[in-house]
Amino acid sequence: MPREIITLQCTETKLKLYTTTKNKKKTTERLELMKYNPKLRKHTLHREVK
Repeated sequence: MPREIITLQCTETKLKLYTTTKNKKKTTERLELMKYNPKLRKHTLHREVK
């Protein structure tokens, strides 16, 4: 199965708020997305963690 479940961690609060899937064969670098952080009540950068 090429798609793997990954966790996204906020760069500001270090909270692990979101999970998503990505294709490991096509996307080898770490995923970075702007997602909503309810604690800060704004959109922040979230990075993929193991």
